Amino acid sequence: MKNPRSSVGRENSSLWNWICRRVISLAISSIVLIAFCMWLKFFVENKWHEYRMPADIRAELSLLVKNPQQDITRYHQIIDTWYGIGYSDPGIGITDWVILGLLILIVMPMIFTLTLKTARPLSMQISQLAGVARAVSKGNFGAQVVIPESLPLELRSLSENFNGMSRQLQRYENELKKSHVAMAHELRSPLTAAIGRLQGMIDGVFEPNDTQLNMVMQQLNALNRLVEDLHLLKLADAGQLSLNMVPTSINELVREKIAWINPSAIKQGVQISHHEQGASRCLTDPYRLGQVFLILMDNVLRYAAEGKRLDITYESMNGKVSVIFKDRGPGVPDSLMEDIFTPFVREEVSRSRYSGGSGLGLSIARAICDAHDGTIEVQKNEYGGLTFRVTLRAA
Repeated sequence: MKNPRSSVGRENSSLWNWICRRVISLAISSIVLIAFCMWLKFFVENKWHEYRMPADIRAELSLLVKNPQQDITRYHQIIDTWYGIGYSDPGIGITDWVILGLLILIVMPMIFTLTLKTARPLSMQISQLAGVARAVSKGNFGAQVVIPESLPLELRSLSENFNGMSRQLQRYENELKKSHVAMAHELRSPLTAAIGRLQGMIDGVFEPNDTQLNMVMQQLNALNRLVEDLHLLKLADAGQLSLNMVPTSINELVREKIAWINPSAIKQGVQISHHEQGASRCLTDPYRLGQVFLILMDNVLRYAAEGKRLDITYESMNGKVSVIFKDRGPGVPDSLMEDIFTPFVREEVSRSRYSGGSGLGLSIARAICDAHDGTIEVQKNEYGGLTFRVTLRAA
C-alpha cells in the first residue's frame, strides 16, 4: 500500500523548479496561443477565398498548388485574381500587425491573471505564516499554519518545521507551568512544617527541646537540599555547571558508590551484582558522576527493592563506555516513560523521585550526563524492571 505522504513528496518540488515550471508554462502557452490565432486568421481567410472561386478554377488551382511549375503564369494569375495582388508580398502587412497587436493586448491580461493566480498560493502561505508567527510572538504558543498539498518543497518544509516549533513551544510552556506549580509545592511543604513546629514552640504547644529542634532542622535540611538541587539544574540549563574533569576509573567509582549504599541495600534485601568486565577510564568529574550512580542505585532501593537484585555491567564500543543498571522491580507505566527525566514528575510507583520525593533525581542525573557530553537512557525490561544506560566518551 502506498504511503500518501511519500506520493505528496514526489509531487512537490523545490521552490525554484516550482516557479520556473509555471513561468515557462505560461510563456509557452502564450506563444502557442498567439501562433494559433495567426494561423487561424490565415486559415479562415484562405478558406474564404476558396469559397468565392468557381468550382473549375478551384480544381485547377488545387492541381497547380501541387506543381506550380506546370504553368507558373496561370498559377500567379489565379492567385492575383482571387487572393489579391499583395498576397505574395513576403513582408508583413499592416493588417497582420494590427491583428498581432490585438492578440497581444488580449493575451497579456490573461498572462497577468494566470501569473497572479500562480503566485497567490505562495503569497497566501507566506501571509499565513506571518500571521501565525505574530500570534506565537504574542504568547499564543501552539498556533498552527494550514499546509496545502500543492506547496513547493521548501515552503512546505518551512510550514511543517514552523508547526513543529510552535508545538514544542507549547509543550515547554506547559511543562514550565507545571514545574512552577510543583516547585512551589515542594518548597512550601518543608517550610510550612518548620514554621508550624516553631510557631508551636513559641505558643507553648511544644516544648522547645532537642527533639523538637531536630524536627525543625530536618525540614530545613530538606528545604536546603531541594534548593541545591534546583540550583544545580538551573546551572546545567545555562551551561554553567562547573566540572572538575580528570581521568577516572569508572569501575572503581561504581565500586566506591556500591560500598557507600550497600548497607542500605542489604537492609532491604537487595543484592547488587557488579560485573566489571568491559569497564574503562573516562575523563569525568568523579563527584558529579558519582551523584548519577548514587541516584540510580537509590532509585532501585526506593522503588524496585521488591525485585531483590541490581545488576551493573559495562559495554565499550566506538570509543564510548556505557554503565548499565538493570533491576527487576515493577517498572513504571508506559505513560511515564517519556517524562521520566522531567523535573517534578509524580506517580506513586514512579522511580523518578529523589531527595524525599521531589522528583528531581533523574533530572539531575540527565543534567550531569549532558554536561559530560554523555547520555542517559532508559528502557523497560522484557520481564519487568527498568534498565538505565549511562554512556560517556572513553579517555
